[in-house]
Amino acid sequence: MKLIVGLGNPGEDYANNRHNVGFMCVNHFARTHSIRFDKKQGKARIGMGKVENIEVMLARPQTYMNESGLAVSALVDRFNISLDNLIVIHDDLDLPLGKIRFRLGGGWTTHKGVKSVNAELGSHSFSRLRVGIGRPTSDEGLTYVDYVLSNFTPEENRIIDEMMPRVSAAILCFLTEGLTEAMNKYNQKS
Repeated sequence: MKLIVGLGNPGEDYANNRHNVGFMCVNHFARTHSIRFDKKQGKARIGMGKVENIEVMLARPQTYMNESGLAVSALVDRFNISLDNLIVIHDDLDLPLGKIRFRLGGGWTTHKGVKSVNAELGSHSFSRLRVGIGRPTSDEGLTYVDYVLSNFTPEENRIIDEMMPRVSAAILCFLTEGLTEAMNKYNQKS
């Protein structure tokens, strides 16, 4: 079974925040493949199904971002998921808005959700799909925390909406062709 986790913060107050783009991505993938988040398992909402005859579990941790690892490690343990079958989808300040990049592992990170997953799993040997949210401009006067916890603007929402089918296609590629092929196809500069 493959475990696909989108990171975010639970609750309506955070639903459209930049920090919740991981939730948005797994929600889009779930809709595309008719998977419903109809179960609660430990500290996560999950949906299970088959995509291209591959068993998948989609998860949205119900912890806050900084404790995402608690939910992820519980699912990995409960369902005996090997780390090469785990993909974590999260926002990334270092990528321009709407760009996506696969990455295997990665040590220390400033993303506290990923840092929590690394710590709770005791490893960083899992795949990540980084989703660009850009950085605040100097004239916005926002700290990084304020920026990631603010909502996308209407123009940014249009870019995110256009990006979602590409993210779902990238996840499908990861599932059916593996990480290397997904990186080759979706980590392009263009």
